[in-house]
Amino acid sequence: MKFSESFIFTARQDPKVAECRSHKLLLKGCFLFMVSSGIYSYLPLAWRVLDKINSIIRRNMNSCGAQELLMSALQPIEMWRKTGRDKDLAEVMFRFSDRKERELCLGPTHEEEITEIARRYLVSYKQLPCVLYQIQTKFRDEPRPRFGLMRSCEFIMKDAYSFDADEEGLDKNYEKMLYAYKKIFAECGLDFVMVEADSGAMGGSLSHEFMVPSGIGEDVLLKCGKCGKYYKDAGECPRCREKLTPEKNIEIGHIFKLGTKYSLAQQGLFLDETGERKPFIMGCYGIGVSRILSAIAEVSSDEKGIIWPRKVSPFDVSLIVLGEDLKEDAFRVEEELNSRGYSVLVDERNEAAGVKFNDAYLIGNPYILIMGKKYKESGKIDVEIRKDRKKLSFSKEEVISFIEDEYAG
Repeated sequence: MKFSESFIFTARQDPKVAECRSHKLLLKGCFLFMVSSGIYSYLPLAWRVLDKINSIIRRNMNSCGAQELLMSALQPIEMWRKTGRDKDLAEVMFRFSDRKERELCLGPTHEEEITEIARRYLVSYKQLPCVLYQIQTKFRDEPRPRFGLMRSCEFIMKDAYSFDADEEGLDKNYEKMLYAYKKIFAECGLDFVMVEADSGAMGGSLSHEFMVPSGIGEDVLLKCGKCGKYYKDAGECPRCREKLTPEKNIEIGHIFKLGTKYSLAQQGLFLDETGERKPFIMGCYGIGVSRILSAIAEVSSDEKGIIWPRKVSPFDVSLIVLGEDLKEDAFRVEEELNSRGYSVLVDERNEAAGVKFNDAYLIGNPYILIMGKKYKESGKIDVEIRKDRKKLSFSKEEVISFIEDEYAG
């Protein structure tokens, strides 16, 4: 893609509304448009990243046997009254009445709705286990939106729900999700920790949170400086007996063993092998998709911009062209990389070299190719690895081999 034809309009100055590094870089780099406090539009660069994150999630969910669906954003309050969560979540619900005076809300989560779906279609033990998931926007009337996408009024979430006939089945699905979540976050390039957590308003017997250690975030874990383990509620490290240090974290995922909380309240029943009606044993598994976007920008960045991991970067390569007479050569390199499945952002604008380099660093694609004046003489293209700023020089053929080798690794 030509930079001059893209919807990328970077800012030279830091935005005054930015509350943290990721918020600043995502606004400055033209990834997000701030509609209002806690409300954002995802611009093309961010959407390319989110699309890759969603692909990673879908691949891993599907490999667990989960099936994707899409539930409604509008929900009747009547459904929430069955579980009592119309009161539990009253402070964050967007509630209103339609022209027929029906009480509705914009879904802050979907346990109630998925249980209504399951009770309608899953009537026999022969249909279990069943795992359903969606990737959808949630809405919460946050009293204090902050840190950009970290705490916003609408956000993208992956939520999955398992339905089993017994606790043994739930245990198996829970372990599958634990494994899948570890793979998903690793593929997104995140260093994360997993801790047992409080189930809170979700209910259930067991839950685990997935956190990204950072300088910001509203979740505090206690870290042992000796063994590196994290804890929620220890005084000292139970292994090393060392004093623990509080550290802020960003929550990116949370999974729960719900048990029968929702199935009993909503009459989600099935017939077992003996013909007896029993409640589903349920699990719930959430990932903050848009929060992953911010978490990566927060922890994988430097003073110049974002450093996207290879599997989620908006483009695979930035190609900076430093000369009007080099554009055709640059487009040929782009075409060859495109033919091999790599996306390239070609900066062929009539701008100073410094502007082009600053934008390349800010946007943060993993590899920056520089086609300068010496290309005509030597045929060499300079390569800068965004992550460690390592600089190399290759012929066109060697550059293509280098990119292929890097993405194969």
